[in-house]
Amino acid sequence: MSDQEAALAQAGRLVAERFPHALGAVLGGSAAQGRSTPTSDLDIGVLLADATGSGREVIRHEGRLVELFLNSAGDLPKFFEWDRARRRATVVFVYAQGITLTDPDGHVARTRQLAREIVALGPPPLTAEQWNHGRYVLTCYFDDLVDTPPSSRYEQLVIADHVLREAAELLTAHHGAWTGIGKWLPRRLMSADPDRGAALLDGYLDVAERADPTRLVATIGELLDLIGGPLREGYSHRWQAYETSGT
Repeated sequence: MSDQEAALAQAGRLVAERFPHALGAVLGGSAAQGRSTPTSDLDIGVLLADATGSGREVIRHEGRLVELFLNSAGDLPKFFEWDRARRRATVVFVYAQGITLTDPDGHVARTRQLAREIVALGPPPLTAEQWNHGRYVLTCYFDDLVDTPPSSRYEQLVIADHVLREAAELLTAHHGAWTGIGKWLPRRLMSADPDRGAALLDGYLDVAERADPTRLVATIGELLDLIGGPLREGYSHRWQAYETSGT
């Protein structure tokens, strides 16, 4: 039995034991794509009849970590809108690229079709304010990376990490592509722009392995030019009004 087949069998047993009345379920993430490791968790989307119990839950089943994405069928379209607005669409991808575990009445099939349509549509474009904010933040980290000496390794590493994450957000947005966090950041970055994505990641490795920011600095400079140039003086942002309640 392959790792993927074993994951499917284990996920099927979990759903049958814990959610016998679910409208359906899917296995997503690395396990569904055949990319899991022996310690990878299982990402399982479960469709419930009502919103009671909706949420995100991490459990251990048969010795393996499992991340459950619990949603009611009626609320899922609205939830997908929220998930898309984050530009990562975590749960959308679970359904769009996952493998159906159970679907007695076709709810999962309809949900997966909606998810595939959202994936094809892509994330919402950044607003002008979001672009300006992103350029400003990346410019700040860019300047810090240039100014930080290799002897300040802790600072250099932290700055390079922020540079990579901010650059990934802006480069994927430039291409109208999905972004990601964790292991999905390099995957989405390379999918959106193989050449610039590789340059960013290789530049980051230069900093991590040799304390050399030269390639990362050059790549960030090119990226900033691509999206309108560095933004320093002239940037402004108005505080949002927040309502606070008693503590």
